[in-house]
Amino acid sequence: MQKLFQTGRFVKTSKKGMIPIICLICNQKMSAKASWTSLLLLPEEKACDECYQSLKKITGTTCPACCRPQEAETLCNDCKKWEDDPQWKNILQRNVSVFEYNDAMKEILSTFKFRGDASLVEVFQKDISACYRDDISTLQIDFAVPIPLSKERLYERGFNQAKLLADLLPLPQQELLQRTHHEKQSKKSRLERLSAANVFSYAASSKIEHKTILLVDDIYTTGSTLRNAAKLLIQNGAKSVFSLTLIRS
Repeated sequence: MQKLFQTGRFVKTSKKGMIPIICLICNQKMSAKASWTSLLLLPEEKACDECYQSLKKITGTTCPACCRPQEAETLCNDCKKWEDDPQWKNILQRNVSVFEYNDAMKEILSTFKFRGDASLVEVFQKDISACYRDDISTLQIDFAVPIPLSKERLYERGFNQAKLLADLLPLPQQELLQRTHHEKQSKKSRLERLSAANVFSYAASSKIEHKTILLVDDIYTTGSTLRNAAKLLIQNGAKSVFSLTLIRS
């Protein structure tokens, strides 16, 4: 019986012409019809229908600045506050997110980040690629910058989820920022996140003058993390900074 390797899981062809593959979310078997193409290429679907349908993609009207779903095509109250503050005005041009933060995504994000299942990033490849094509490809981005983890957090987790997401994009990457180790953002209140000092430092010798940069992260909550990173890039010469996040909380 022929075996195909798929991110640490084996895909076996059967005599009935079906390929049992494992959903990366629930770890249950799902099947796809075998063909010469499927024998040469890994299956495109990485999650079963039930798990995938539990995720809520962002569609319809959103805040033009942060991608929050809402009824009006105007800045949401949070973005108005950012833009009304002279030190944050025009720091982050726009954030684009793919999914809303619901119970299913909360569980997936926990598994992805805190339980160390890096293979889950493959579930989002098709949707992130479509989001890039539809909303970002026309922005003339020079390169992507994944939001970094501190050395301590990277050692704990074994991977940077923002880097894995950035790897799905057809863009060159530069690691321009370093992060100081602090308490996890998920443990902080909204006010604590907004009032926290900048945890980033600029750590690159390459010049970024007149460059348009795309920050990549897993989730947009208050926008403080992305704006702090963007501000540092602007201070070091970047022309403009956009962001792409998997989730809009």
